[in-house]
Amino acid sequence: MGRVIKVISLKHFFVLSMALNVSLILRAINQDNRAPMAVQKGINAAQMTFLSFPLLSSPTAATPATQPLGQNGRERVINLDHGDPTMYEKYWKQMGDKATIVIPGWQSMSYFSDVKNLCWFLEPEFAKQIVRVHKVVGNALTEGRHIVVGTGSSQLFSAALYALAPQDASNPISVVSAAPYYSCYPLMTDSIKSGLHKWAGDAKVFNKDEPYIELVTSPNNPDGFIRHSMVNRTGGILVHDLAYYWPQYTPISSPADNDLTLFTVSKITGHAGMRIGWALVKDVEVAKKMTKFIELNTIGVSKDSQIRAAKVLEVVSDSCEQAGGSEHVESFFHFSHALMTERWRMLREAVKRSGIFSLPEFSSAHCNFFDNKLGSQPAFAWLKCDGDDVDDCESFLRRHKILTRGGKHFGVSPKYVRISMMDREETYDLFIQRLSQIRS
Repeated sequence: MGRVIKVISLKHFFVLSMALNVSLILRAINQDNRAPMAVQKGINAAQMTFLSFPLLSSPTAATPATQPLGQNGRERVINLDHGDPTMYEKYWKQMGDKATIVIPGWQSMSYFSDVKNLCWFLEPEFAKQIVRVHKVVGNALTEGRHIVVGTGSSQLFSAALYALAPQDASNPISVVSAAPYYSCYPLMTDSIKSGLHKWAGDAKVFNKDEPYIELVTSPNNPDGFIRHSMVNRTGGILVHDLAYYWPQYTPISSPADNDLTLFTVSKITGHAGMRIGWALVKDVEVAKKMTKFIELNTIGVSKDSQIRAAKVLEVVSDSCEQAGGSEHVESFFHFSHALMTERWRMLREAVKRSGIFSLPEFSSAHCNFFDNKLGSQPAFAWLKCDGDDVDDCESFLRRHKILTRGGKHFGVSPKYVRISMMDREETYDLFIQRLSQIRS
């Protein structure tokens, strides 16, 4: 008798377990079925909804600002000082094995990639995918340019200064950028105490009658605005940092046509850990000097990272060309644009609800990639503490356990802070909740 009861109990447990699992599966399927379908180019911007991003503004979904902060949420420190682009993890998990590569143990052993190429450590497949993605997006001309690969755009920045600075000048060349400028420019320019170049501050007030290098970051880090050169003097050399000139952040109005332009994989696809960037360089001698700098600095750039970056860029381009099909329901840029749109909507609502902050307003422009008139939604929020009782916005937010980077690092008032918009969903939602509840 006891044995019968034991068997029946096990059977009941098994049936109950199966019922619970089926219930969870059906719930997940229903959730997916509620998601809107992807759209193609030409659809009105207000109608842009995408398959893989759940709309928090739907009637059945509560926005994070309406949810109470639990004990763990109140105590957690939210670090949005850096720009670690982990928000893209969701997309790449959905891609499954599409961006997976296998590198045999014998591959990539040599220092050399292509000895016939000016940049001899540039992997041919990576160069091919760089040209392709720029053509697909339409954000930069590659014809008549030399591609120089670097360990992120930071190394390429240093290589550019080395290549552009006069080697025989009696004084180091001045390096300037319009404030608010990227906070690392002064540090990177002066970190090695080079006799070739020196940081000279805000380009808007630079008035020395001497050669200079101007750094033009567009869209700008930290405030997100489109930038052009500010110094109108002879003897100037321009370096364009277009790390954020991609459709999820700003309308693509025309392909960039500059003498020296910097890009980085991290801000396009989120793969910051690859440490891969590239420069498009017109002048062959400048490209040679940049290559020489990287050769002296690191004896080239990781082949493994380049091979992986090539595969990721290939998937991005494929997703754009095949969007709407069975392989790629939506393009990478449709996904990331929808994600940034929703995050900026949430942030503006939180700022309005709090009443003590303000954000920049961006004008709309026609985006050639989406074939729509769209606004900017930068990777960083340039937040201002408006109250007279708050002089240092970074310190003020730190008291609320929100870590940001203050305006003084960017050459402007400490009433401003830069906030990363690119962290994981859980962190971003908690930030929105907390910011909404801050009062003066």
